[in-house]
Order: sequence, then structure tokens, then C-alpha cells
Amino acid sequence: MLTALGLDSVAETVYRAMLRQPAAGVAALADSVGLSGEEVRHALDTLSELALVRPAAGDAGRLRAVSPDIGMEILMARQQAQLAAQRQRLEASRAAAAQLISEYAELRPATSHPGVEQLVGLDQVRDRLAVLTREVTEEFLTFAPGGPQTRENMAASRPLNQDLLSRGVRMRTIYLDSVRSNRPTVEHADWLARLGGLVRTVPSLPTRMILMDRRTAMISVSSDDTAAGAVLLTGHGTLTALVALFETTWETAQPLGEGVPTDPNGLTGQQATALRLLAEGHTDETIAKRLGVSHRTARRIASELMERLGARSRFEAGVRAVQQGWLPPRP
Repeated sequence: MLTALGLDSVAETVYRAMLRQPAAGVAALADSVGLSGEEVRHALDTLSELALVRPAAGDAGRLRAVSPDIGMEILMARQQAQLAAQRQRLEASRAAAAQLISEYAELRPATSHPGVEQLVGLDQVRDRLAVLTREVTEEFLTFAPGGPQTRENMAASRPLNQDLLSRGVRMRTIYLDSVRSNRPTVEHADWLARLGGLVRTVPSLPTRMILMDRRTAMISVSSDDTAAGAVLLTGHGTLTALVALFETTWETAQPLGEGVPTDPNGLTGQQATALRLLAEGHTDETIAKRLGVSHRTARRIASELMERLGARSRFEAGVRAVQQGWLPPRP
């Protein structure tokens, strides 16, 4: 039950046993829960690191479990700090990638630059992608922002995806959380999963991107108009940074077949991202674009967050969110 708060099942079992038997030693605890003495001692080390057990008063050689109300506060505070740090790392990675992407996106078709190839128009992008896909042997990674995918794009990608998966290529795709309510996109993701592809979702993505065998990256030149063209990148340093961005995002993403989790404040990833954008002063239009939802949905999410915070303005919502620990303090 406490796995989501960072406590593994064995440590939780020992913690519960210590609450029931405050005076029990390692041997007695091991007998009561059916574990070995070594497993109990390892669990006690974990509980000690989490501050869920402390030396008993007057008996430094014996440990006692802290009360559940204090223990849960400790775990929730720890989890909240970890989530805030993780968000900051992810945003820093996205910012660095966005800067890198914008530099390449500004290149003109005639510009000569080592490791960069400019593709103009959707037809040129699809033709080049078809050629590159045939050369992929190991891995195909994709950022698919923009919310629900168009039927045309999904239909165009199916032959390529089927070919890759039939050849044993590992395929991982990250969509936005907003696709969960779009039946055609979910059906397409289910189709990928049946063939062996892995699909996860996150609240927001920096751009549309495809990474092939960690040697080639294709990135849209415009997040607003993916048909405008793309840049093809092959530089080792660039690919290392983009792969790191994908892996960091994948770690925080949620499998499409699972429910969307909430943080200790009861916020989904989509709501937490909307709150951060709200506090930064972004408009409903910008929030809608980042989340891949309609303008009306973005406005509804913002209104619900302000109501939960008891705020009458977006600025006040940001202040209250920091005060209540929903957002990390900003310098």
C-alpha cells in the first residue's frame, strides 16, 4: 500500500509488525512475518534511512517504529520533495533541448552545417523517414506531442511501424496524457502494443522527435506546423543530449494501459503542469497547446485549479500553490 510513497513491501511488512509488537527484536519480528533475520535487518536499515524507526528511549540497542501519523507525514514530505526535484530536472532537460532544437530549426535549407540535413515539407519528411526506417536495426524512439493524432498521420505511420516491429526493433512512443480520452489514438496505441511496441504518456512534450538507433534524430522545425518540415541530426553530442532527454521523460511517463497517478497533493501530471504554466503567467491558448487539449479544456483545468486553491487570480493561484507546497519556491 505504501509503495507509491517510496516504501517497499518488505519494509512495510516489518514496519507494521513493529507497530503491533513494539518490544519485539529481530528474531521475533522475523518469526511473526515469515522473513529471515537478514531480510528483517535490511528492512530496518531502509526504515532507518526513511526516519520511520528510531532508537528506543533508554535502550539505544533497540529500535522503535514512529507512529503512523508521523510516519506518513515523513513519507509524503519526502515524496513531494522528490517529485519537485524530478520536475525541475525534467524542465531543465526540456529547456536545454528546446534551445538546441530552436538553433537547428532556424537554419535555412541552403545552410551547410555538419551533421544537419534540412527537410522541407511533409512529403520530403515522409520520404526520408521511409528510407531511414528501413535502415533501423535496434531502436526507434518517438515524442508525439499535439494531443490526439490525426487519422491520416496514424494511417501513414502504420506500415513503417509494422515493418520495424516485425524485424524485432524496440519501439517506444511517448504521447501526451490528453490522448487517453481520444478513442482512435488509444486504438492505434493498443495496436502498437499488440505488436510489441511500448507506449507511455506525459503531461507535456517539448517537440515532435524521432530517434533511430541513437545515431539519427528527426525533429520538426515547427511545433505548431509539423508539415512545415524537419531537421535531420547525426552529430554525436547532439544525439547524446536528445537520447538523455527521451530517457528522462520516459522514466516519468505513465504506461497508457494504467490509470493516471496523482501526486501527494492529489494532482495529476496534467494538472501539475497546467498549474506551473498558470503560475508562470501563460495564457489558456499556450496551456492548451502544451497539454494537447482544446482551449475550452485548458480554461476548465485552470478554473478548477484556482477554485481548489481558493484563488481569485492567476497570480494569487501561483502564490497559494507555493505556500501549500504544490509548486517549489522560485528564486
